[in-house]
Amino acid sequence: MRNKIFLFLAAFMITQSAGSEPKGLPPLPVPTDNPQTPEKIALGEKLFNDKRFSATGEVACAHCHAPEKAFTDLKKVSEGIHDLKGTRNAPTVINAAYFKSQFWDGREPSLERQSTQPFVNPVEMALPNHEPILKIARTDSEYQKAFKAAFGKSGDAITMDEVSKAIAAFERTLIAGDSPFDRYYFGGDKTAMTPAQIRGFAVFLGQGRCVSCHAIEQDHALFTDSRFHNVGIGINQIQDEVPGLAQAFLKAKAQGVDVDKAVLADKKTSELGRFAVTNTVDELGAFKTPTLRNVAVTPPYMHDGSLETLKQVMVHYNNGGVNQKGERVNAYLSGGIRPLNLSEEQIDDLVAFMEALTSPQYVSVATAKPSN
Repeated sequence: MRNKIFLFLAAFMITQSAGSEPKGLPPLPVPTDNPQTPEKIALGEKLFNDKRFSATGEVACAHCHAPEKAFTDLKKVSEGIHDLKGTRNAPTVINAAYFKSQFWDGREPSLERQSTQPFVNPVEMALPNHEPILKIARTDSEYQKAFKAAFGKSGDAITMDEVSKAIAAFERTLIAGDSPFDRYYFGGDKTAMTPAQIRGFAVFLGQGRCVSCHAIEQDHALFTDSRFHNVGIGINQIQDEVPGLAQAFLKAKAQGVDVDKAVLADKKTSELGRFAVTNTVDELGAFKTPTLRNVAVTPPYMHDGSLETLKQVMVHYNNGGVNQKGERVNAYLSGGIRPLNLSEEQIDDLVAFMEALTSPQYVSVATAKPSN
């Protein structure tokens, strides 16, 4: 009976995410080599929540991407086995299916590729390799039936390719639109947003210049340009060390260092951002533009979780990415980051507009408070 319920829910999620997207979202991109099926989605959800796929048997994917916390963990930086802390804030999985790259530095191009890394990262799930996952998948009776139903495979024929495809298929069902903004802008309901939110939207489009990176298209809005920018977070504090850090990292990378493990193990290395992936000096300290959808319920903010409130985020951008002394010391700061000269009321209105981007199913998360 339980399996039948899972399959029913999976089939329902497919109808909700393929050809009938929530208001404000574009058609769901699905790889041709990994089509959505109810069986695959149900299997992916089971894998996503399985704590056995960690060195301690206590951490699952859902540990850092909890459904009741809008598929993040509401912590400054994520905690893995033994409460070990990484260096980066866990982004929500909601609408990640639309992203052109995964992770803050975009080091993986797909959900399939992304899903395999946390299992073997020492500060996340810390498995020595993927073999323990495959052993369970190949011998557990429930998994044997699930993999057979989803992929027509069993026993040694099951590989991490099937595991990653199933997890990705489940994650592609985690889409959310239909926010007050969507009803206002795409639905024509001029009562869907409050006066403060409407004023904030005007600032977002105008003096705030937020839309230049958090894009809105004619018929949908993902609120990201899928690009990478240095906005003066983190790297400002280690500016004098950046040349040496970059040189040392390039040397280690040439010797085969694992980028995924390196950026989560060392705070200063983490601040190199997109540079750690591309080796491009112009991308030192640059991180992916996050979506703003459901941003009001997924604090804290920025790649390192260093800003606890949306008000702090708006003040940071209003100041133009400068340091506490008002000095523009970050030599790699993106060109578009400069003082905005917004009033206190405009900043408050921008925060109000961010709150209009919350999808109805995640409104209750707004009562949660960030920790660590």
